[in-house]
Amino acid sequence: MKYFLGNNLTLKWLEEKYLYDIKKDELYEVDDEAFDFLKSCILEGCSEENVPEEFIDFCKENMILVDTPYLREVPPITKSPTPSLRYLELQITDKCNLRCKHCYLDRSENNELSVKSIKNILDEFTEMQGLRVMITGGEPLVHNNFKQINEILSLYPIRKILFTNGLLLSRELLTHLNFDEIQFSIDGLQKGHEALRGKGTFTSVINKLKEAKKLSIDVSVATMVHSENVDEFEEMEQFFKELGVKDWTVDIPTPVGNLANNTSFCLPPHIAGKYLNYGFGENYHASKPGYACGLHLLSILANGSVAKCAFYKHSTVGYITEGLKNIWSKMEPIKLENLECKELSCPEINNCRGGCRYRATFFSENNADNSKKDIYKCFAYGIIKNI
Repeated sequence: MKYFLGNNLTLKWLEEKYLYDIKKDELYEVDDEAFDFLKSCILEGCSEENVPEEFIDFCKENMILVDTPYLREVPPITKSPTPSLRYLELQITDKCNLRCKHCYLDRSENNELSVKSIKNILDEFTEMQGLRVMITGGEPLVHNNFKQINEILSLYPIRKILFTNGLLLSRELLTHLNFDEIQFSIDGLQKGHEALRGKGTFTSVINKLKEAKKLSIDVSVATMVHSENVDEFEEMEQFFKELGVKDWTVDIPTPVGNLANNTSFCLPPHIAGKYLNYGFGENYHASKPGYACGLHLLSILANGSVAKCAFYKHSTVGYITEGLKNIWSKMEPIKLENLECKELSCPEINNCRGGCRYRATFFSENNADNSKKDIYKCFAYGIIKNI
């Protein structure tokens, strides 16, 4: 009997060889022999001959091997660069249907990536053994060719995550989405959320989240800490868990873009920092010991420029026409040993990983020192207890 690799599984050759479960978003390290065997199962199917019975039984029990072939395109399985590019933030447009008071983008310049550019980027990202693409904006659903972008996503053996304010998600669109996960921006309960995003937006986004859950789409939530939602966090946590939210990410906005003109929403580190201890689930941009956040992350902006992450839109490292692999080779990983935190022998440095490097740099003297502490994280971990 022949077996085939399961529908939601793919092989990734990163620093080591892995089996990647796209739906569960989990990596399983495998040895060379298992990797080669599973590779042979993708298209033509493989047999139990000369394979340990317990291994076959394990694969069948966990739906790694199935008896029905799945029609798929098979990208090259070649070793990734080191460090590997695993997470791609793809800002397909800077246009939005809202004008949130804390948005770092300030105003739209009406930039959009073309469908052709997006396909080229995803082709190269897949060849580089990428794991997750995060489709962002602006609001990605306002892209003039979003439906076409949604269609081509089904071609790629990567996890697709849509970052959205949720307001434009119709039932029909939700039904046809080729995404594994939707991350909704929800910045509080009704009072806190609508203080930033406008009247009526809270009920609408919650209804869209519930619809997505009914369609068995993974849902996650991103929340920004601000002056109008700090009394809502305990209730938010319980509320999101009851809704079946997979991941809840909590962060603190930096006063750039629209927030620079709405600083009443900003909170000082000794107050805001403790709220970074809220949230649950997995970190989107996992790093490794000894390195700061972003070791495996790259951001492509709607104008085609490329940066460490979207916050670094004014200090880009290249343009998509140079090729993803070439641009990635220019990136300089940030080592924890080069941060001020290490010099101060911080006991939490490997947990904190230096916090947000953009935020730390922004609040440093002349907004220029990338080695400084992220003071908000210092308060979150109790390294600094008083002002």
